[in-house]
Amino acid sequence: MNLPNLLTMSRFALIPLFLALYWNDHPVAALLIVLLAGLTDILDGYIARRRGQITVTGSMLDPLADKTMMLTVVLSLLFNEKISWSVGAVMAFREIGMIASSAFFYFRGMKTVPANMMGKATTVVYYVAIVLLFLDQPGGSEVLWCGIALSFVTSGIYFMKFRNLNRA
Repeated sequence: MNLPNLLTMSRFALIPLFLALYWNDHPVAALLIVLLAGLTDILDGYIARRRGQITVTGSMLDPLADKTMMLTVVLSLLFNEKISWSVGAVMAFREIGMIASSAFFYFRGMKTVPANMMGKATTVVYYVAIVLLFLDQPGGSEVLWCGIALSFVTSGIYFMKFRNLNRA
């Protein structure tokens, strides 16, 4: 297993740590774990591209790790009443849909679409919203809704690229 894949796997290991901190009244420490997960996401992609260590395993596990962490954070915020049920439902629908469709198409032998700038921008907006929500700052829900809207636009772009890539 190469370093980028180890960094990706570390994000799965950070999820229980996040949960333990968040649900034991250490929201700032939990937020730091989320930010650390985001940093490992940046690093694994950078290292994989720089060293030529992009693997099929990494290409599948990286978005799964990201979406699993994001779902964990969203569900935690939802159950702690920091976000509304409508926000949680829309985000969960999109994230679960992306995970399920990625797995479905992967096991059918179809090519996947790599991350693009829109996906990265969506992630940044989500992280800004999470920071605002964790620190009880105004605007967190509004920024989160912007991230949700952007995520659906991004999903549409990915779908069109996916369709074109697998049409040949």
